[in-house]
Amino acid sequence: MRSNVIAVAVDCLDAERCAEFWCAALGAEVRGRWRDAHGVEYVEIGTGDGRPILVFQPVAEAKAGKNRLHLDLAPATGSQEDEVERLVRLGATRIADEAEHPWVVLADPEGNEFCVLPPRSG
Repeated sequence: MRSNVIAVAVDCLDAERCAEFWCAALGAEVRGRWRDAHGVEYVEIGTGDGRPILVFQPVAEAKAGKNRLHLDLAPATGSQEDEVERLVRLGATRIADEAEHPWVVLADPEGNEFCVLPPRSG
């Protein structure tokens, strides 16, 4: 027996703002919204191609410290730097770009870190 990843949940203060950024970043769309028993509204995004989706889960506290889990992105077309620049225009912040690493660390509008790697072939 095994489990399948069905979503990655992202804690945030503003689920709509995060969903808007990540939809633009990933070419995704809002796939659903729902409220839990406490009236908290969640926003689910995805691309409809079977890849795991992101669910934005509103929480009361702001992000504190480094993420324990992060996303690694690679551009579907263009260069790594072109993708970094595009994501910054969408609202990301460049956190680290060290020559000894092949990735650039960015943060989404709520400070959640993610990496942009060079394009993958194949």
